[in-house]
Amino acid sequence: MIYPRYIATTLLQRLQAFPVVGITGPRQAGKTTLVKSLLPEIEKETAYLDLELPSDLARLRNAELFLKENEQKLIIIDEVQRKPDLFPLLRSLVDLRREPGRFLILGSASPELLRQSSETLAGRISYLELTPFHFRELPDDDIKKHWLRGGFPPALFAQNNETAFQWLEDFVITFVERDLPQFGLTAPSQTLQTLLQMLGSAHGNLINFSTLANSLGVAMPTVKRYMSYLENAYFIRYLQPWHTNVKKRLVKTPKVFFRDTGVLHYLTGISEINQLYGHQIVGASWEGYVLQQIIANLPSRTLPYFYRTRSGAELDLILIKGSQPVLAVEVKFSSTPSLRKGNHLAIADIGSPPTFIIVPSGGDYPLEENIRVCGLEQFWDYLP
Repeated sequence: MIYPRYIATTLLQRLQAFPVVGITGPRQAGKTTLVKSLLPEIEKETAYLDLELPSDLARLRNAELFLKENEQKLIIIDEVQRKPDLFPLLRSLVDLRREPGRFLILGSASPELLRQSSETLAGRISYLELTPFHFRELPDDDIKKHWLRGGFPPALFAQNNETAFQWLEDFVITFVERDLPQFGLTAPSQTLQTLLQMLGSAHGNLINFSTLANSLGVAMPTVKRYMSYLENAYFIRYLQPWHTNVKKRLVKTPKVFFRDTGVLHYLTGISEINQLYGHQIVGASWEGYVLQQIIANLPSRTLPYFYRTRSGAELDLILIKGSQPVLAVEVKFSSTPSLRKGNHLAIADIGSPPTFIIVPSGGDYPLEENIRVCGLEQFWDYLP
């Protein structure tokens, strides 16, 4: 069964406005399924190429001839990162006939893909990111299952947890042994597996490149290079600290999170919800889950940060629009949450915007003036 995705309407609108539209996101997030589900709504004949199929790749041996012969169609190119030399050609064809809806490209993010497209298609392409399923897209509102298994469709919609985590195991192995080398990362697979295991323990904490480098027995620049590939492949997320307040001694090191909690739980040996509840990572896992759901739904030009000073003031998430904090979030794995002194100090530091404490369960009620406790289900109701 195909479930609706939130970006579907935006995608159709962009095809009416831009010559090239790009959908990026991790492998298996559902990019191909989304596009194929929308084909009946696209008011134009289409030509579809999947560059992981040798037969489709062969059709682009003379790419200019093929694309020109199909120039009246919307040409959909899936896994476009497998042929980065297409980007200059797409630019030239767009410049010859600049009209909306000429090309729709799909690709798992990679340094090569991002570099090539940013150099050659600037001003001609509009990008959309498709994440794994987020909370607002769930057909059954089952937060526990979503938190445990993550949002990748084959894991989320598996018949049981055993099948879900077998898929996640295969996914991580394929990512390390096939995808990362294809993106250009040449590193021993065992080293990368060890790095992922270490990042499982570091999830939700300030990143310490020196510790990672020492543990892996490699130089710090090497670890940073490995991490940049993981970030550009949408596997991990850096959450940056907000530090415009020059009067405070602020932490300036980013936090690191796995974008998908199913991947995190596989790497930390968790495959059942009760096992997760009793694990030392439960608080950090819940924080990462909530932050991913919020960030995946942010409007454009609203940016996420965390806030922390060296004197102990901190907040898990603040949303910045322009240069002003417009909302603050503290994530608590508790049914009876409260704010610490450091949270109150941080709220005052950033100008006391509306603040939410997001919990797994326990109702929806005001805790203090301008501070509200709620679950993810209710959180969206309070946002403009």
